Amino acid sequence: MGHLLFNSILVTSLPPRWIFAALAIFVSVQSGCGSVHRRILVRSNPEGALVTIDHQPIGHAPVSVPFTYWGTRQIELEKDGYETIKVKQKFSPPWYQIPPLDFVSENLWPRPIRDDRLLDFQMIPLSTVNENQLKDRANQLRGNVLRGTVPMPTAMDQRGQTRSAAERSPVISR
Repeated sequence: MGHLLFNSILVTSLPPRWIFAALAIFVSVQSGCGSVHRRILVRSNPEGALVTIDHQPIGHAPVSVPFTYWGTRQIELEKDGYETIKVKQKFSPPWYQIPPLDFVSENLWPRPIRDDRLLDFQMIPLSTVNENQLKDRANQLRGNVLRGTVPMPTAMDQRGQTRSAAERSPVISR
């Protein structure tokens, strides 16, 4: 290692090799340092439903969107000829995103981590009501109103059977 003498001060011309090695290791580790990439992927059957998350349209299914925060999201799917699906979906953090482990996975882990959340929705076709069934139902309701008795509202499924509001919840598969 060479030395230079300036005004009676000894100056080292090259730093020790270990400083270069430590600097190279630090730069290589920091350049590829981990981060967590979070995405929500929404699919529908049939494809093409308009997907809205937290009242913000994000596109037509299948579609994916990045997210930062965990919690409950309001998800809506709309498609012509199908019932609209409205769901509140809770997203919980994986084990490596719970403090204090999240510091390691976000800052020190040598590779990026992908956290993809997949939501599959089965769209239910709108049912068409037979004209005679509709007239019979209207006459029945008219008679109930005249008698002063009005039943709880119901809906008809594609088989022509009535369903209560509690039975009309959307089908979600994960």
